[in-house]
Amino acid sequence: MAKNNWLIICLLLIGVWSAESAWAQRPGLYLLRFRDKTGTPFRTDQPERFLSARAISRRQRQGIAITERDLPVNPAYVRGLQQAGANVVYTSRWLNAALVEVATTRLAPLLALPYVAGLETNRVLNNVRIGAEAGTQQTTSKFGQTDAIPAYGPAAAQLTALGVDQMHAQGFRGEGMLVAILDAGFLKADKVPFLQSLFTDKRIISTYDFADREADVYDDDSHGLNVLSIMAADVPNQLYGPAYKASYVLLRTEVAASENPVEEAYWLLGAEYADSTGADVINSSLGYTTFDNPADNHTVADLTGTKTLVSRAATWAAETGMVVVNSAGNEGGSIWNYIAAPADSPAILSIGAIDQAGALARFSSIGPTADGRIKPDLVALGVSTVLGVPNGAITRGNGTSFSSPLVAGLATGFWQAFPRLTASQVRDLLRQSGSQADRPDNQFGYGIPSFTKAAQIMTGQLAFSVYPNPFTSADRLQIQWQEVSNNTPVDIRLTDLSGRVLTQQRFGPGQSLSLSSHPLNLQAGLYLLTLSAGNQQRTIRVLKQ
Repeated sequence: MAKNNWLIICLLLIGVWSAESAWAQRPGLYLLRFRDKTGTPFRTDQPERFLSARAISRRQRQGIAITERDLPVNPAYVRGLQQAGANVVYTSRWLNAALVEVATTRLAPLLALPYVAGLETNRVLNNVRIGAEAGTQQTTSKFGQTDAIPAYGPAAAQLTALGVDQMHAQGFRGEGMLVAILDAGFLKADKVPFLQSLFTDKRIISTYDFADREADVYDDDSHGLNVLSIMAADVPNQLYGPAYKASYVLLRTEVAASENPVEEAYWLLGAEYADSTGADVINSSLGYTTFDNPADNHTVADLTGTKTLVSRAATWAAETGMVVVNSAGNEGGSIWNYIAAPADSPAILSIGAIDQAGALARFSSIGPTADGRIKPDLVALGVSTVLGVPNGAITRGNGTSFSSPLVAGLATGFWQAFPRLTASQVRDLLRQSGSQADRPDNQFGYGIPSFTKAAQIMTGQLAFSVYPNPFTSADRLQIQWQEVSNNTPVDIRLTDLSGRVLTQQRFGPGQSLSLSSHPLNLQAGLYLLTLSAGNQQRTIRVLKQ
């Protein structure tokens, strides 16, 4: 009897060992970081080899330099990984990394390569394998849910609260702007009537599905469709988006049926893709707190904007000159309660949700961040928000997923109205336009933004301004001169008090006006900054500290 029991135990152990061995042999996704970009054939003075003309122009307008972080990874390193047996799925410029598919047992030789610095995280990024197709049924995604009851006509409430009606009345509907949406799928977006004009006008510029590794984004989750409809629908008397004349890049970075760390890597890759197309604005109604494998979970202490991969990616995206808008999260009142990554990034606008009475939605995540910063930044309607669904109907939904695209659409039209602004200035002005900008808190942030108020600030207080002033050698002077047409070139001249010209530059139509003080090697003291455009001229004293 004991002998038989021992045999059974042995067979069970063999079965466990066989299962574990089989699991180790299964390909998993890992993010390998490279040590450097030494030997890369790409150069910062030849950005046209890896960035679109629109992406380069966006940086030039804002005085943002192409840096080593923008360079693609070294192709020789990629070939080395492939020769060592890895399937290189994607590479990341900003992280200087490769997302590889490889069995756990074959990971060690890759880590031993001299140019591999290590893993972004020591665990496999896709603990649960999801099939290539998630199905065509409407599903609920983590930051929003759609109700079955259709609505007719009340979309005006979510627009007028933000002054979008005034924005549209002045002719700013997103024309010429490019918006990237990172989401879980855009089910039937190419079929529904409320988005027909996007396709008729050929304003869907590009699509990509990072999870399924294909261009088709119209066969998965409906959450991205909901978001896109809020921004871009065009249905008289039912639903208009704030930026319904903008162009769009649709990117699937989220797998709604699971929650794995690889989705943060997909978000990074999606943001890099958006950057390379020249997108002006990113909307992301996504966020990450806990995962299918609890070992991968974030903690509230991670919300510093610098710890999670997705938050670092959001900051990098903003630093390329894009306005990044992200939902705050739907964890309000839960055990987590706080915002989710990447809403903790200091460089982006994180959006909470309110109802039509202006009260904070009970589910809207709150701040502060782990390092004490105010979040969310702003709020918009996220309760009974009017939106479209895959069967072509106009209905309602709840979630910060649906307040975020409203603000992203507002940012798009506002930037169209004031194209000389930098992305950081757009963010700051929208915060300043908030309904409680003088008393921000960690529930509403700076409050409900307003196109009208932001425009008043621009045409009034900031009709002509230079900041920072005083400035240091590390600063870039940002200049606003709204009295001058955007079609007029501007000459900038910096002199000392004796009239000696220290630098003189011409800025073409549409370029942001900025001046770097670092190469001038200025001594501390007063200087005169003169701007000329046609027969108009402005001079202001600036102080070098």
